Amino acid sequence: MLQAPITELDIAPGHVVEWRLRTPRSHGTSAWEDRNGSFNQEKHFSAALDARADDDPLGSYVACTFELPGPLDRTALEAALLYFVRRHEVLRCEFRHLSGDLTCRPMAAGDAVLEPVDIGPVTTRDGVRDHVDGCFHRIDTLSWPLLVMGAVVRPGSTTVFLGFDHLVSDGLSSPIAVNDIATAYTAAARGAAPDLPEVGSYLDFGHEQRLRYASLGADDARLDHWKAFMRRNGGFFPPFPLDLGVAPGEMYGTVNDTDTLLTDAGAEAFEAHCRKADGKVFMGVLAAVGEALRREGGPEVYRGLMPVSDRGRGRYAEAMGWFVNTMPIEFPVPAGAGFAQVVAGVRDAASAMRDHLDVPFVKAWQLLAPEYADLRSWPYAVNFFSYLDFRRSPGGERQHALQARKHVWASHSNGICFWFHRNATGMHVNAIYADTPQAHRTKAALTTTLTEVLTGLADTGEF
Repeated sequence: MLQAPITELDIAPGHVVEWRLRTPRSHGTSAWEDRNGSFNQEKHFSAALDARADDDPLGSYVACTFELPGPLDRTALEAALLYFVRRHEVLRCEFRHLSGDLTCRPMAAGDAVLEPVDIGPVTTRDGVRDHVDGCFHRIDTLSWPLLVMGAVVRPGSTTVFLGFDHLVSDGLSSPIAVNDIATAYTAAARGAAPDLPEVGSYLDFGHEQRLRYASLGADDARLDHWKAFMRRNGGFFPPFPLDLGVAPGEMYGTVNDTDTLLTDAGAEAFEAHCRKADGKVFMGVLAAVGEALRREGGPEVYRGLMPVSDRGRGRYAEAMGWFVNTMPIEFPVPAGAGFAQVVAGVRDAASAMRDHLDVPFVKAWQLLAPEYADLRSWPYAVNFFSYLDFRRSPGGERQHALQARKHVWASHSNGICFWFHRNATGMHVNAIYADTPQAHRTKAALTTTLTEVLTGLADTGEF
C-alpha cells in the first residue's frame, strides 16, 4: 500500500457505481444501547461541532483504493461490501453529542442494507479522479453515514474506492478494509464464506476506555512520564524545530505530497544496518529524521509526538476504528554521533514510551494542557512522526498486486505531519503541511537531506 495524495490518483475511465448505506427503518435496534465514544472520537467530534458553529470549513478524510482484476462479479462485490459493513460495528454507528458527551448507537448488523446508485460512465482519468475525490469530500463528521463506497467498472478490471471519517478509521484501517473486501469478494465469487478472524468492536474499546479513565486526575502517577517530558520540552506539545512561515493562531490550506526515500533494495539494506545496531526499522528511520532535522538547523535533542497502536494482538487486531494513542518521544542526536549511538537512544526512548502507554493522549492533553483543551487542532506546528510497514498489515502480502493506495486529506494545517511507510517498492513519506512559501522550502530541503541520510545509511550503515 502506498500513501499518496488524491491528486496522484490515476484510475482508468469506466462505469461508476456507488453503494450507500441506507438509513434503517428502526435505527439503533442493536442489542446494545448508547455507549460512550472514545477520547479520540470525543475530541474529533467536538472540534467538528465547533467548526460548524463558526462556519469554519474544517474537514478531513481517510480513504483507500484498490484493483480487482478481471470482469467484475457485481453480486460478489455487493456481498463483500455488505459483509464489510456488517463485520465492523463502528461503520454502522450514529454519533450524537448529548449533555456534553459523545454517545454512539449502532445499527444492528442485520438491518444494514446497501443501496446501489448508478452514476454512469466517466470518460476521462481526470473525471474519475474528480468524482472519487468528490465522493470522499461528502464525508461529514456530523452526518451519518461516515463512509462512502464505490467502484469504477471496466471490462477487464475494477477499481474499488472507499472513504471514511477519522471517527471510524485510523492508519491501519485502510489495509484492513482492503483485505476484508478483497477476501470477501473472492469468497463470494465462488459461493463461500470469507476466511477471516472474528473481530471486536471499536465501540466496546471506546466505551471501556472512557470508563477506565473517567476518574483520572492531573495528580495521577500515570501522568509522571508526560510531566517529565513537559519539563524538558517547556510545554505539552513539542514544536517542529524548523521554520514553516506560519503565523501564531493562523490556519492554512494544505499541501499533500509523497516522496520515495529508498528503493526496495535500499530499504532491505537499511533494515540490515538497523539490525546490526540492535534496532528496529522504525527506530532507524526516527534516528535518521533526528539527524536530518539537526543538519537543517534543528536541535541536538529530538522531541516529537508518535502514534502508537492500541490494537494489540487480540480481538482488535483486524478491527476498524481509531485505535491510536499518541505519546511523546525524545532522544539525543549529538553532532558527530554514530548511527548505533543514536539508535540506542531511540531504543531507550521507545522502551520508556511503551512503559507509559496507559494514558490516552486526549486525556493527558485535557489534564496537563487545559489552556489548549478547547482548540480544534494543535496550537502550533508540532513535531510529528508516524511509521507503518504496510507489508505487515492484514493482507499485506498481496497489496502490491491489488495496487492498494491510501489517501489522507486535511483541509487546514498550522504545521507539518509526516507519515513514513514501507511497502513492496521501498520506503516512502507522505507529508501534509501548511501551504506557505517557507513551508514549501523547508519541507523540500528536509526531504533532500533525509534522503541523503537514509541512502548513506543503506550504503554504509553510518551517517
